[in-house]
Amino acid sequence: MNSIKKYQANKLTIENGSLFAQKIEENLIKEVPVALVYNGISHTVMMCCPTDLADFALGFSLAEGIIPHPSALYGLDIVETALGIEVQLEISSRCFLALKEKRRSMAGRTGCGICGVEQLQQVQQECKFLPKNDRLFQVNPLILNSCLQKMEENQPLASQTGAAHAAAFFSPEGELFAVREDVGRHVALDKLLGWHANANQPLGFVFVTSRASFEMVQKCLACGIEMLCAISATTEMAVNIAREHRFTLVAFCRQNRGTVYSGEHRLID
Repeated sequence: MNSIKKYQANKLTIENGSLFAQKIEENLIKEVPVALVYNGISHTVMMCCPTDLADFALGFSLAEGIIPHPSALYGLDIVETALGIEVQLEISSRCFLALKEKRRSMAGRTGCGICGVEQLQQVQQECKFLPKNDRLFQVNPLILNSCLQKMEENQPLASQTGAAHAAAFFSPEGELFAVREDVGRHVALDKLLGWHANANQPLGFVFVTSRASFEMVQKCLACGIEMLCAISATTEMAVNIAREHRFTLVAFCRQNRGTVYSGEHRLID
């Protein structure tokens, strides 16, 4: 499915106190409802750009703890309907039973993000603790400028529409491995996490074009990723969980600057 559609619009400008209107053609990004259906039962509907949906479904399933590893996903089909898109996933019986229990505990609640959880303890789902030795790596902060430039150069949806977030994965040396885009920052990250799992979890770090929220740090932790860089700000809760897990969190990453909130041991001079 094409992710961009052209529309006619009127561009309004003010010059010397006078209003002018000009007919223009604009690129608009597509945003469609995508239902994730597990073993025939619809679990959630997300508004997404209709690209890399297999990556999105896998990444969401891993980051939300629905499956513990990609091998628990037995099959995936993407079906376009008149109302949107269904991603039909077949997962292991054990994972499906756990998902049904979770759905039962949330019945009757509404909201977004962490809204609707039953207990405060559920906010911080169990995350993988980061290995102490075998996957420890270091990043020279000087490469972050080039990483930012590479990411900006590989965002076709953002460059054509101005309406997409991006999540990118880099090697410790700054090699760009993958970029995923979406209208939603969490969805862009889920897509990247799905790619990461399919690529056998290469070593490296994530760079996002948004703020670094608690959920984004938690999603990275749940998928075994040890470092997150964000163009915008972070939050107190994100910093707390990052420090608890010795996770490297860098915010306000722009040309020639960045603020390290946690995990300084992974950054070298």
